[in-house]
Amino acid sequence: MNACKCWAVALVGISLLPNAAASADTGKEAYEKGISDLLKQDYDAAITAFTEAIRLNPKVPNVFCKRGFAYQKKGEPVQAIADYTEAIRLDRNFAQAYCGRGYSYSHNGELDNAIADFTDAIGLDRRFARAYENRGWVFEQKGEHDKAIADHSQAIRLNPKYVLAYQDRGWAYEQKGECEKAIADYNETIRLNPKYAKAYDSRGRIAAKQCEFDKAIADFTEAIQLNPKYAKAFCNRGVAYGHKCEYDKAITDYTEAIRLDPKYAFAYCKRGSVYGYRCEHDKAIADYTEAIRLNPTDAKVYIKRALDYMRKGDRTRAEGDFAQAKKLSYMAP
Repeated sequence: MNACKCWAVALVGISLLPNAAASADTGKEAYEKGISDLLKQDYDAAITAFTEAIRLNPKVPNVFCKRGFAYQKKGEPVQAIADYTEAIRLDRNFAQAYCGRGYSYSHNGELDNAIADFTDAIGLDRRFARAYENRGWVFEQKGEHDKAIADHSQAIRLNPKYVLAYQDRGWAYEQKGECEKAIADYNETIRLNPKYAKAYDSRGRIAAKQCEFDKAIADFTEAIQLNPKYAKAFCNRGVAYGHKCEYDKAITDYTEAIRLDPKYAFAYCKRGSVYGYRCEHDKAIADYTEAIRLNPTDAKVYIKRALDYMRKGDRTRAEGDFAQAKKLSYMAP
């Protein structure tokens, strides 16, 4: 599951409704403008408004929390962490601020700090479903799938309509190889939100693993119809077409995935494989070369490129790639 995970305004557990403390204090007008700007997803304007509210009254924790949220949405986790920390300093029992800071820590690569904050948030509010969900997601990043499943399950017990918790629990089950449980969770995700493209992509991925390629293609196609900019779904459908030996369709899908995400190394690699199957070795080598440029530590791609060099009779370059793969701890067959 991608470290760029999408999430809605409410995900981190921060209410966007003005609270009594902020409204009663000096800076009410600036605070309310910041809330309005957040709802419009104008995060720069929101930060400016909350900064003015803080200038007028620097002792309201909720305003720091909201500004931290705006920084978070802008992809500036360090600034967000600083604001959440100040909110916590002003109010040690502010569960939402711990949850927000935990989310920012997780997106700054500080996974243990994130878990500690989500745990503190849960300690302050045992019914805080989002804190369980977010902690579960961090456990997933650490490969601790049983802990992740336990947290997602608790989030679901607290909120049986929590779409993201079903989706993320499905992912954790999938990583454990418990595909039937994963499918059940993806099905429930789709039942609760039939327009959630990621759930179709996830379910299609399992169908492909089980060699049910027509079912997989149907799910990937639905994901694409719901989100025509979903590069991963195009790539996954390309893989399924490739397994069916429908190479033209596979190349079309890989090409679209690359158009949508020019840094998608895996799509270049998979398209290169199809070109190789079709004995279009120059095209295959060009795609592998781009995949290596984007991800120079993937030993398997060096092996693939070496094999196409061998088929072209270029033994020198092939041996160079085999040697590089060996350096990367991948032994050539």
